[in-house]
Amino acid sequence: MTEKKETVFTKIDRGIIPSVKLYEDSKCFVIMDINPIVKGHSLVISKEPYSNLTEAPEDVVKHMILVARKIDARLREVLKCDGTNVMINNDPASGQEVPHLHIHVIPRYEKDGRKFGFAHDVYADGEMVELGRRLEIK
Repeated sequence: MTEKKETVFTKIDRGIIPSVKLYEDSKCFVIMDINPIVKGHSLVISKEPYSNLTEAPEDVVKHMILVARKIDARLREVLKCDGTNVMINNDPASGQEVPHLHIHVIPRYEKDGRKFGFAHDVYADGEMVELGRRLEIK
């Protein structure tokens, strides 16, 4: 278990900071993001303040993914969105702003004008094969 630390999400969970909660159980809770990418943007947040995906126990991660799936279905049902982005920013280098594991579930519409973009990299000859060998899980 992680060392008890306080984050904005632990304060929200304890009711110190107000939120709109959509779901809660013993492992996680779901709130609406106060700064949504698209209205309805929700966050599935671990009850324990694990800093990142690797720190969280496997059962918590699995549970959070299943809850994200339920939120995804609810967004599609109620908002009639055309799709969703389901994502985890894992550590500050990836854009994680709160050091507490959370999954974004963002409703998306065909013509919502929002884009998540990445500049693509290019492998040199043989570089992808070599890196693949180094990264392979055995």
